[in-house]
This record gives sequence, structure tokens and C-alpha cells, in this order.
Amino acid sequence: MTTQLEEARSGSITPAMETAAGTESVAAEKIRDAIALGHAVIPANVSGHSSRPRVVGRAFLTKVNANIGFSPDMSSGETELAKAEAAAAAGADFIMDLSVGPDVTAMRRAILEACGLPVGTVPIYEGFARTGNDIDKLDEETLLTVIRDQAREGVDFMTLHAGILREHVPLAIKRLLGIASRGGSILAEWMERHDRENPLYSLWDEVLDICHEHDVTVSLGDGLRPGCLADASDEAQFAELEVLGTLVKRCRARGVQVMVEGPGHIPFDQIEDNMLRERRICDDAPFYVLGPVVTDIAPGYDHITSCIGATAAAYHGASLLCYVTPAEHLALPSVEDVRTGVIAYRIAAHAADIAKGLPGARNVDDEMAKARIGFDWERQFALALDGETARARFEQSRAASKDGSPDHCSMCGKDFCAVRATQRLKGSA
Repeated sequence: MTTQLEEARSGSITPAMETAAGTESVAAEKIRDAIALGHAVIPANVSGHSSRPRVVGRAFLTKVNANIGFSPDMSSGETELAKAEAAAAAGADFIMDLSVGPDVTAMRRAILEACGLPVGTVPIYEGFARTGNDIDKLDEETLLTVIRDQAREGVDFMTLHAGILREHVPLAIKRLLGIASRGGSILAEWMERHDRENPLYSLWDEVLDICHEHDVTVSLGDGLRPGCLADASDEAQFAELEVLGTLVKRCRARGVQVMVEGPGHIPFDQIEDNMLRERRICDDAPFYVLGPVVTDIAPGYDHITSCIGATAAAYHGASLLCYVTPAEHLALPSVEDVRTGVIAYRIAAHAADIAKGLPGARNVDDEMAKARIGFDWERQFALALDGETARARFEQSRAASKDGSPDHCSMCGKDFCAVRATQRLKGSA
């Protein structure tokens, strides 16, 4: 079979490209050409389970990923499926199953069956779980088997932490927070315990054979991403990024689509440099970032602190934003946390698209302005990213106000309403 990348290189336009083009309101040829260069990807396993393929690349609308998945301490398959449904309803473009524990296979299969969105995974989690969480029993064949099984089941993209090498571990251990990535920490401990190189790196050709067979998009995991501002943009992070740049070339040479994952905690002033550095080292491979969180002191509000960073990241080159919920750093997110996180990140993505000047990105904002000057509340709710919440807030206030007429809101009241004054001025002009 041929992958989306190989089809694009041959000049062909696939059904997935056509569908993505319709979503973007761009010519399918533009998507094809970006994929051919490796500057965009369409995560779409040949199984065809996903009915909503999306293109990820700097030249296109910024996409949002929602993480779900149970932990050994709490949640259930039923709850996680409800989260997947909530994320899709709120407008997420991708779903990642980060489940850890003994039932990860069943959880993933249920998500693939129920979710029409492209689905991603982190195979090292299941590999570790298959050994009973025993690092001494984890071996190369187990990892390859998990990757093969997940690809056959229909997973569209996989986070593979192949860039963290043995020589990087001492650089990370001396950090304030060390290794914040779950996958990175498992592999670092495996390398230290077995006195061998990262098995994903060593087996990269075999991994690419599997991904090519099923057109699984590789998402190169940042196992040494900073977990706090003090560790941002350090030697360990950038040493891994250099390796990821070489792995990008190997993926493309094999005809496998590839994107690169980026840091989760960066001071605001370092975001632009991080985005430009990835574009240079990884030849403009799509950048998939977690946040980044721009301050470490707002637990409970990290969907906000991270969105501040996410907008800047997308403006400077990131093309896929992995959401952060209000539960980040504190707990497994609830269904409502998932919904809140997706909406927050859709705001960040949209703000960046407007700032980048993408054709048509601001159209809906202009329509909202027209609806506001005309006090067309129904139109405003229809245009809003979260019209349900907007309607509920308006109706609650309207019911409690002294004057419930629809030609103003309770913020200014009828006599002090600037929009009403503007209407009068327009009428007398």
C-alpha cells in the first residue's frame, strides 16, 4: 500500500485530502503539496475508522487535541467514552487515549469504535502494562508487538519517544523537576536498568515498517520536555530535539508521515525561539505542543495559563495544540474539565489563526459583530464557540434584571448601552 505522503509525492489527491480540503475551505492541491513536502500530515490509518480526517500543518487552521484515558486510581471505560463524546461535541479535532493500567486494550478499542475522530496513543504505556509494570520484563519485542497491534486496530497516530537517548538522561536528572514525561521516564529508567540504548531508537527501521504498512502518522514524543519554567529551553530538551530532527528525515525517507511534539512549560518570552528552532531543526515538520504553560503557580487554572502560551505557540508555528484542562497537575480530568479544556483551546487556536491572517479566519468574528450591533441574540449564540454557555448566562441575567427587553444586556443597562447609542448615531448620520 501507499501512504498519504507517498500519494502526495506522486501527485495524487486522496479522499482524505479532499475531505480535509472541504473542512479548510482550501484547494485539495494545497494540502497535497504541503504533505508532499512533509510540512503537513493527515493522520488516517488505512482501516478508515475515522470519518473526519484533519490536516495538520502551519499553513492550515490550528487543530486541537483532547487527551482522555483512565488511570489505575480512578475512572472507568464508560466515563472515558463520555469524555471522548464531550470532546468531540465541543469541537476537538483529535483524541488521544492515554489510559494506563491493565485494561488499556479494551479502552482503546472502544474509543476507536465509538469515535469518528482520528485517534492517537502512546504505545509505551501499554508495553509497560503488559509486563505488569515491571521495567525489568519490558523488552524490544513487547514494544514492537504493541505498536503492531495498535496499528492493526486502527490507531491513526502514535507518540513514540524515540529521541531520548542514554547520553541525555544525566542532563535531565540534574534538572529541578527532572523528567516530566511519563513515556520519557519509563524509557530513561529502562536504559539505566538495562545499560542499553533506547529500544525505540534502536528499532526505528522496524517501527517505520509497521507505521508504513498501516499509514500510521508518527508523533515524535518529547520525552525530555520541561516540566517547569526552570527547566525550559535547556541542554537536555534541545539535545533530544536534534535527534528528533534526524528521525524526521528517516520517517520521510520511508514514506511515513511525521509530526514533532513540543514542550509543555516555557516562559512566554521563550516561545517564539522554541517554535522557530523546531521549524529549522525538523524542516518545518508539523509541531504539536502541550500548552505551553507560561507560569507554574496557577493550579486549577492551567487551562488559562497554557492557552496564553498556546496562542503564541500557534502564531509562531505550532499547528496542533494539545489541550490542558483545569485538572492539570492535580487530578484526572472530569467530563466537564474535558469540555472546558477543548473550548479554551479552540479559543487559543482561533485567536492564532486570526493573527496569522489565514483566509477567512476572521469571518465569523465579523458576523458576530453584526449580530451584536443588531441585538440578534440567537445569531450570537449560533456563532459562539460555546453557544450553550453564552445563552445560559444571558438568560439567567435577563430573568433577574429589572428590564428584560432584548435591546441591551445587564452589563450597562438600557440607558448606558453603547450599542444602543451607536444605533441612534447611525440613524442620525
